[in-house]
Amino acid sequence: MSQLYRFSEYRKASRRVFFNRTELNQLLSLYSRHVANGDWRDYAIDQVGGAAIFSVFRHTHDAPLFSIAKQGNAKNPEFVVFSGREKLKRAKSLGEALKVFKGKLKVVS
Repeated sequence: MSQLYRFSEYRKASRRVFFNRTELNQLLSLYSRHVANGDWRDYAIDQVGGAAIFSVFRHTHDAPLFSIAKQGNAKNPEFVVFSGREKLKRAKSLGEALKVFKGKLKVVS
């Protein structure tokens, strides 16, 4: 027999977290800058439990160099930047979390 599901109840129960368009633009902009520098070569977007995760890789078959996770709900999201299992930065906005990747200025002779 078939079962009838109400979408409104299913959506409330699922509690899925997604990156919105603005956040994806920020993430892909950061990714493209590092690809141009030759630092990163691949990325993946996953959904694990109640988090959306953007991971970057130096080589396709390696473990991720960095992972940026969006956790929480739509009203109060939290962004965490990981390097392996180490938490590098935790912030309420993606822009603030991505400041971890701002390089220091170097003197070029």
